[in-house]
Amino acid sequence: MKEFLLLFRQANYDYSNATAEKMQVLGKKWQQWVEGIYAQGKFVSHGPRLAQEGKVLKEGGIITDGPFVEIKEKLGSFIVVKAESLEDATTLAHGCPAIDEGGSVEIRPVYGS
Repeated sequence: MKEFLLLFRQANYDYSNATAEKMQVLGKKWQQWVEGIYAQGKFVSHGPRLAQEGKVLKEGGIITDGPFVEIKEKLGSFIVVKAESLEDATTLAHGCPAIDEGGSVEIRPVYGS
């Protein structure tokens, strides 16, 4: 099996205004989805939540605010999964709560796995 990164992009939504109940429901959805991948023996690891602020360094020493100045989504976090192919990894991404909240999941092979 190969390893794939599932990178969660979330709609530019301010969760600081969400009710405790909404956050609890959303947290449970995430937990159940990841546990389903784990139960299949395909969960490898997870990354921490990513901060929203940052900088991007480009050729020529150009620094911009970022890291997402050009897009309307923000990076939330990521997990690494095992799958036979990119198509199988994409199937694992179905049901991700980020999608229900207007976000997306980017699926990429991890080289060297």
